[in-house]
Amino acid sequence: MGSGGVPSKVESESLSSSTISLPNTTESGCLSIVVLGASGDLAKKKTFPALFNLYRQGFLQSEDVYILGYARTKLSKEGLRDRIREHLKPAKADSTKDPTEVISDFLKLVSYVSGTYDTEEGFLKLNEEIAKYEESKNGAEGPSRRLFYLALPPSVYPIVCKMIRHHCMNQGGGWTRVIVEKPFGKDLTSAEDLSNQLGELFSEEQIYRIDHYLGKELVQNLLVVRFANRLFLPLWNRDNIDNIQIVFREDFGTEGRGGYFDEYGIIRDIIQNHLLQILCLISMEKPVSLYPEHIRDEKVKVLQSVEPIRADDVVLGQYEGYTEDPTVPKDSKTPTFATVVLRINNERWDGVPFILKAGKALNSRKAEIRVQFRDVPGDIFKCNKHGRNEFVIRLQPLEAMYMKLMVKKPGLEMSTTQSELDLSYQQRYQDIAIPEAYERLILDTIRGDQQHFVRRDELKVAWEIFTPLLNRIDNGEIKPCPYTPGSRGPKEADELAARVGYRQTPGYIWIPPSLQVD
Repeated sequence: MGSGGVPSKVESESLSSSTISLPNTTESGCLSIVVLGASGDLAKKKTFPALFNLYRQGFLQSEDVYILGYARTKLSKEGLRDRIREHLKPAKADSTKDPTEVISDFLKLVSYVSGTYDTEEGFLKLNEEIAKYEESKNGAEGPSRRLFYLALPPSVYPIVCKMIRHHCMNQGGGWTRVIVEKPFGKDLTSAEDLSNQLGELFSEEQIYRIDHYLGKELVQNLLVVRFANRLFLPLWNRDNIDNIQIVFREDFGTEGRGGYFDEYGIIRDIIQNHLLQILCLISMEKPVSLYPEHIRDEKVKVLQSVEPIRADDVVLGQYEGYTEDPTVPKDSKTPTFATVVLRINNERWDGVPFILKAGKALNSRKAEIRVQFRDVPGDIFKCNKHGRNEFVIRLQPLEAMYMKLMVKKPGLEMSTTQSELDLSYQQRYQDIAIPEAYERLILDTIRGDQQHFVRRDELKVAWEIFTPLLNRIDNGEIKPCPYTPGSRGPKEADELAARVGYRQTPGYIWIPPSLQVD
């Protein structure tokens, strides 16, 4: 190993990598990408930057793609370009072209149409713009592809999809696909209503329900780590694992989003979608192949095995000062923190608690998975007091995977301490830019790969798990505990985690390895 943990040239050449051929139904023909809600924050900060990164890396070619923004805001195409320009950041590794030139070349592909979401005039104009581009590239009868990204509130999904279906569908060879953002409803009934409305307009193969956590690098790594390493196969079960924590922490509050957040709360906003998706990948059985439907079949089986949530397996919290936000009702009981314990009733996981924890205004910002193993039987070194073995997958920030192990403390005495085997991505992959989740998922949509998107039956079962709990919360049967901003959250949450088996490591702090090379 080279100094500073960086592989030497000889070692680098010996490291093998492979590219897996996944299902790809991409067809030929020019590609039109329409961003509906183009003047909003999501489009400016996530969607357009993701498209820019795909263009910068060569996945979108200027001769084959046309990007159209659509919104009610009265803008020219130059006005839209000016709005999104500041959010486009060329990678530091790009040294072959002037960064401003790369941005300018991309913005030349972006145009804009203004119109309402509930009348046909704007969509007829939008279709006219797309058709004009397609004819200039392929002729009137040539194949083409149309991708509609709904960066919009879910309340307008049905009418917008109806307008797309009636006025903007691909009329020749090729495909039409629609990306819809979460939240997919507020409970089982509203989610099913939305699914029924969209299902009447598009086939399941045309609908891509995006959960951006499924595009994160370390989330995408879960199946590889679990099923490509012989080491984990015999360990990944109730005989060896005591509990699993999936944690999402933010060190800031609602900060201007109080009105939106108060309508949904932390369970609907984070746990029912992001954390539940991670639970599926952590706990599912090995699929028969990497074909998207085989993977999604296994995720549904896991969700169908989740037991009803017990009242004593839930702790809610609301940080002090939340209702001082002028957009939040003064009497709001919306939780800004929740710990929910889920239990999977199958052969692999019977008796293993899955502790899902999410909160705002806490003492740190991170998202991670903690797989905590059982105590060592016959502990001759008396080291159980130091804590258990844990396999930690840090999703953000500072992506890493590390295993907490007991080792002999250096010196003449036979004493033990806890340390780790560490794979920190910033150190190990210094020359590789980790892609953003949105660019990966948009590319998957273009390729026709639905592996990292939520299927309708999966969404239904997910809401079946959480809707009874949400009803009790909405009815005031479970009330949030107050907690201080900048704390770990309510003390009752730590007490719940301890009660179901999680054991904290006293005094242990993970320190990311230094990037310095001697």
